[in-house]
Amino acid sequence: MTDWLQHLPVLPVIVPLAVAAALIPVDERERTLKGSISFLSTVAVFVVAMILMRLSAAGEGALPGAGVYQLGNWPAPFGIVLVVDRLSALMLCLTSGLALAAQVYSMARWHTAGHHFHSLLQLLVAGINGAVLTGDLFNLFVFFEMMLAASYGLLLHGSGPLRVKAGLHYVAINLAASSLFLVGVSLIYGATGTLNMADLATKLPALAPESRMLVETGAAVLGIAFLVKSGMWPLSFWLPTAYAATTPPVAAIFAVLTKVGIYVIIRLGLLVFGTAAGASAGFGQSWLLAGGMATIAFGAIGVLASQAMGRLAGYSVLVSSGTLLAAIGLGHPEMIAGALFYLVSSTLTIAAFFLLIELVERGRDAAADVLAVTMEAFGDFDENEEEEEVGVAIPGTMAVLGLCFLVCAVLLSGLPPLSGFIAKFTLLHGLFDVPAAGQARTISAADWTYVALIILSGLAAMIAMNRIGIRTFWASIEGTVPRVVVIEITPVVVLLAACIFLSFQAGPAMRYMQATADDLLNPGGYSDRVLTAPRAGGQ
Repeated sequence: MTDWLQHLPVLPVIVPLAVAAALIPVDERERTLKGSISFLSTVAVFVVAMILMRLSAAGEGALPGAGVYQLGNWPAPFGIVLVVDRLSALMLCLTSGLALAAQVYSMARWHTAGHHFHSLLQLLVAGINGAVLTGDLFNLFVFFEMMLAASYGLLLHGSGPLRVKAGLHYVAINLAASSLFLVGVSLIYGATGTLNMADLATKLPALAPESRMLVETGAAVLGIAFLVKSGMWPLSFWLPTAYAATTPPVAAIFAVLTKVGIYVIIRLGLLVFGTAAGASAGFGQSWLLAGGMATIAFGAIGVLASQAMGRLAGYSVLVSSGTLLAAIGLGHPEMIAGALFYLVSSTLTIAAFFLLIELVERGRDAAADVLAVTMEAFGDFDENEEEEEVGVAIPGTMAVLGLCFLVCAVLLSGLPPLSGFIAKFTLLHGLFDVPAAGQARTISAADWTYVALIILSGLAAMIAMNRIGIRTFWASIEGTVPRVVVIEITPVVVLLAACIFLSFQAGPAMRYMQATADDLLNPGGYSDRVLTAPRAGGQ
């Protein structure tokens, strides 16, 4: 059994990569066949991710080879390694779950809007999975570029002037970020002679001051590249427009792209610049804190100002990213588990909301929003007009869409009893939690500011969702009941059901998150596993 289990870590990269290549020569008129093959590939990756997550949760010794897969059987730090731990397994499950939802939703009609949709989606999944599994910075760049290259094609899928305009901005800013990525990696390699993250963590404390300065400079440049992808203000001007312009299934899978940048920040921040990093411990945290708080504020203002649901969802992505970046920047170890719980809950919610938006707006008059705002602002009502009877029957389709919208509103606002509230509560509990018995903690102004921003961003989401919900479902103007097929509403329901399940299983989920946080706060364990992993065959 161990013989085949030891090859599981490479499958989330190899399977979608092979399927993407195999689907390219298949005729585009066979889209149903291509979609079926792509769906089976994503299901296989999801199953592998669940197995890896279960094995990583079982503790040390459950994963063959300590969860370290040595490509070419070359040990670290000289060879390329893929590393599975609780955090990477969590990201694999989240990515493959969202890819499944996007895949199913696209099969209704969106995969016919352009060429090679399924190949691009598989390449995107392979890039994300490789980025969260790799153990060295160079291959992180390789997988990051694979992910970005696929995202360029997916963003432009379906064509149209709005997508092309947003796509040009998206491509330009991400190409600039990729250039910064290379500069940062080069500086770090020049100062340390290694790009393996575990090896880098062991070498950093012993570096001379001049070499340490180069590493910190490289890390700062590298951080800018990741913060662009994470959507930190003021590097986030491109995100709401790009996410609102793309097709619904692409926007849903894009919800996890910002979290890939945050994953790298968490990984490198706690592994390389953790408590054992000497003079470099906590490097960049103050910038993360300031940028994260500014991102929350900017995103909350954007949420309040948005009249279109697509832009509201885009700004909600920024609020989510800002909440996580500020939580990391505060530097309280007790908040890491809550941040991971929030990462999962917010990503699932926003992905479901992106899919729901197109279904809701399908039956609306294109000018309804503008007219509604005009009537609201200028009171364009006829006082002599008789009041119509209230309480008309709601068609079944609108009832289902309205219920899904209500669940999204509760989750985005962070209202009890769903996982959005639990996630924010665990963040604040970690903020005010006493580290150990007999130790006191002074609550700083930054802590209180973070609390205020969390509350105000939730209030902004509640006001915006209530406003749009009333216009859409209660007082729509010349609206028609949209035609929604089962294959479209199912992914939305499943994603929201996952959030509800997460709410009822918050205890076991938080135990997993806490164990993940404990692993992250013990970087020595990660480094020892990677650098001492045995070669296959005992060589």
